[in-house]
Amino acid sequence: MAAEPRIGVAGFLHESNSFLPVRTSYEHFASTSLTRGEEMRALWGRAAHELGGMISARGAVPLYATYAVPSGPVEAEAFERICDEILESIRLAGHLDGLLLALHGATVADGYPDADGELLRRVRVVFGGPVMFTFDLHANLSLKMIGNADAAVGYRTNPHVDQRERGAELAALMRRMLAGDARPVMALETPPMLLRNSRQNTAAPPARGLYDDLREVLSWPGILSASVAMGFPHSDVEEVGAGFVAVADGDIGAARRAAKWMARRAWERRAEFTGPLTSVEEAVRRAGLAERGPVVLLDVGDNVGGGSAGNSMALFDELRRQGVRNGLVVLYDPEAVKECVTAGVRNRTRWGRVRTIADGIFEETQVRHGGWSKCDQGITAVVETEENHTMVFTSRRMAPFSLEQLLSLGIHPERKRVLIVKGVIAPRAAYEPVAAEFILVDTPGETADDPALLPYTRRRKPLYPLEADAEYPG
Repeated sequence: MAAEPRIGVAGFLHESNSFLPVRTSYEHFASTSLTRGEEMRALWGRAAHELGGMISARGAVPLYATYAVPSGPVEAEAFERICDEILESIRLAGHLDGLLLALHGATVADGYPDADGELLRRVRVVFGGPVMFTFDLHANLSLKMIGNADAAVGYRTNPHVDQRERGAELAALMRRMLAGDARPVMALETPPMLLRNSRQNTAAPPARGLYDDLREVLSWPGILSASVAMGFPHSDVEEVGAGFVAVADGDIGAARRAAKWMARRAWERRAEFTGPLTSVEEAVRRAGLAERGPVVLLDVGDNVGGGSAGNSMALFDELRRQGVRNGLVVLYDPEAVKECVTAGVRNRTRWGRVRTIADGIFEETQVRHGGWSKCDQGITAVVETEENHTMVFTSRRMAPFSLEQLLSLGIHPERKRVLIVKGVIAPRAAYEPVAAEFILVDTPGETADDPALLPYTRRRKPLYPLEADAEYPG
């Protein structure tokens, strides 16, 4: 009887916004989540994350995993240290038959714009067995990534609620390869097109069409897997934009045909991914006139999940200007937290009465975007204003992917008229149970929706829609 294959599992995940001045340090990763060996199983084993899907597979050997909240590029020292620790975990694991990596695909490090591709290259140097990786739907895929792996599988939903399934899919494909039941070969196609974050809701057109095409490709003979990466426009890299991957069983021609077909179909619909969002003034006016609430105003320009600070007052100030009452906003503001702690519960500050001081730790038990379960937004203060607004101040940045962020503070979001949420598509999974309406708002900030506002220096040219006459021969 053949021995059970030993399959190493490691992860390094960061979505890097190149246009932020602050770099992401090693401490940023270590203080958010860094686990080694069997402690990974305790944290990730049941999580709705690709690491959970990988670790739960038979023969999985947990090695190392770390992630950080989206922010600026990774410092060179941090990138080198994390790479070294991953490679060391592989060396210390003893014999491994295969290796599964959970990557983002839009990680940028100082000196390595394609940080994911560079890590995969280094892994290939030290590990001679098959290597496969998962990637985020917002990845900017490169030939360096694809060329240093045997197979890759991306998320198929935004909000990301299928991550665990994709990790399990990759693990199953690895086991098939090790058993000799599959010979994966992979092709990548990257048409010259940028897709705005605001158009990346996979449950609605135009993005839904890309995944309808993907499902069609999965029915083709010989196709083992297929993926669409809609890209992360805020990473200033040569590969920024959409990518289409197909994995075939021993037939590179079939993989190339599938990837090109998906890319050509997307290119033909490229104009559908453009167009303006609702202005701040109009969004607040609509929210104020809505017959029922809460109306969720998605603060696209201050999207924490895209690296922004989460401290913009643009929408909240407009609520006050127009006299719309009973709103809620969560703001990253450590100094405000300190002021509220000093004042104490029930006492007044410049914003209003301090209602609650909390430790900011909460747990999400449902499947939500990001796949995280244990969350920490730091010491948190809740303030009630005279206009019946609720202001939540946090001392750590926290993307709004879980309604527990509010429920754990004793807040009833369904009772508010307006919820200001600092995200784009990702928060929908958490807020759909309470929201009467979602409005994507064209707010200013570090994650502004229009790519024409971004000061690219590395991107390829031409690139639609920045160059309207861009061509794709397919």
